[in-house]
Amino acid sequence: MEDVTDAGIYARESPYLDRYVQLGVASGRVLSVSFPDSPDDDAEDDHPVLDRIFDYLDGLEEITFEDVQVAMTMPTDRRAVLEGVQGIPYGDQISVETLARMTSGLDHEDEDDIILVRTALAENPAPLLLPDHRVRDGPSAAPPDVEQKLRSLEGL
Repeated sequence: MEDVTDAGIYARESPYLDRYVQLGVASGRVLSVSFPDSPDDDAEDDHPVLDRIFDYLDGLEEITFEDVQVAMTMPTDRRAVLEGVQGIPYGDQISVETLARMTSGLDHEDEDDIILVRTALAENPAPLLLPDHRVRDGPSAAPPDVEQKLRSLEGL
């Protein structure tokens, strides 16, 4: 499990994304991942999760983030959707319908359940760590240009 014990805000500029990658960390968990044009004033740039993110963005290897603990403080059904997203392998993509099928208690033919899946994706607190860009027909919590670059990086 990745050590994310240092609480605070961490950010580093990504030339590939043409913006910053910013993490919020507390209580040993990542609270948020965002992609601002400029970082918070109090952001530091040294964190092991940022190191891994930048290895991923540099295309050095097929990096996964399944061992990084993300604080998922949302309703249980949305958490279940995002836990399913976390298991989508690097370079693979699935549909919203498939994600609904993979999520216990959801019916891929029920419009309300499809809306729930889309809502969970759109409100994902940690895009990239919970790789919503791998759901080809769903919304991403990352900005559209970031989502496209992440998809491109993985050949999607």
